[in-house]
Amino acid sequence: MPERTAIVPSGMESVYDQIGYAPAVKVGNTLYVSGQIGRDASMQLVADREAQIVQAFENLRVVLEAAGASLADIVDLTSFHTDLRDLPLFMQVRDRYLHTHPKPAWTAIGAHMLCGAPGYIVEIKAIAVAQTTPEHNHNGDT
Repeated sequence: MPERTAIVPSGMESVYDQIGYAPAVKVGNTLYVSGQIGRDASMQLVADREAQIVQAFENLRVVLEAAGASLADIVDLTSFHTDLRDLPLFMQVRDRYLHTHPKPAWTAIGAHMLCGAPGYIVEIKAIAVAQTTPEHNHNGDT
């Protein structure tokens, strides 16, 4: 089995060290990205609905880039929504970030609550196949 490497971008170390999960795990060229939420760099919830979706995609981008990949490498996207009426807004934001053809596979799931806290409206996880294979340790260093 190929080696598994935790991908932990700078600023997300507390997720790995205190909460106990990796923002992503790389196996070969495949990246399994944990659900990203609309929390800013100071770990605060972004309240505005559109801004929260944008922040979740920005967090997803940061994790992918720490692994030497990009949003263009996503092959499968899963989104969790506390209100499925947000899907049109989510799709507008998604289309600003994902420009590949073919588009990745996508599954949208309704959820009562995300992150065990009120206010979070979306969580996005992804599987990506990286075009490059830089080696990273659990702190995201090359």
